[in-house]
Amino acid sequence: MPESVTIEIEGIGPVLFERSRRAKHLNIYVKPHKGVRVAVPYRLSLKKAEEMVYSRASWIRKQLARMTRLKKKHDILLQESARVNRSQARRKLINRLNELAEVYGFTYNRVFIRNQQTRWGSCSSKDNINLNIKLVLLPEELMEYVILHELVHTRVKSHSQDFWSELNTLVGDAKRLSSRLKEYGLAIL
Repeated sequence: MPESVTIEIEGIGPVLFERSRRAKHLNIYVKPHKGVRVAVPYRLSLKKAEEMVYSRASWIRKQLARMTRLKKKHDILLQESARVNRSQARRKLINRLNELAEVYGFTYNRVFIRNQQTRWGSCSSKDNINLNIKLVLLPEELMEYVILHELVHTRVKSHSQDFWSELNTLVGDAKRLSSRLKEYGLAIL
């Protein structure tokens, strides 16, 4: 098999098969705007990889349908993001950050509001908080989740069990909110 080959699979469409030195097992990825990609370990034949894709066809179709929904959501949110008033969004995010920090007893150093492509927020080792301006496009619950996530990082610098325990005391089921946020991330970021 060459390093990569695209094969049309009935009921799925084009599937990119790529040889991977890092893959220990066959990995199937379905991503918005990129379609279906299969990482094939060198020890596995293309024929066997193709058979495995056919055996997972139902799952792949579900993921493709999900990606179609996400693309529609992305297009709508992209139109909304073009209408975001930067100064109003900045004011809203900073006000909410300050309110939540005061209510829960957090302190932070500085805050930066940026239009980031890959993250909703971050917290530096110096307790500087970065927030993505696109947070204002999210439901209020998810915007607050991100802000609290970063505030908890002012106390716990990793995603350890202690971090998730503290975040759970503030937001309830943090993992559920994190999953919901990922859906929006695929659509907005």
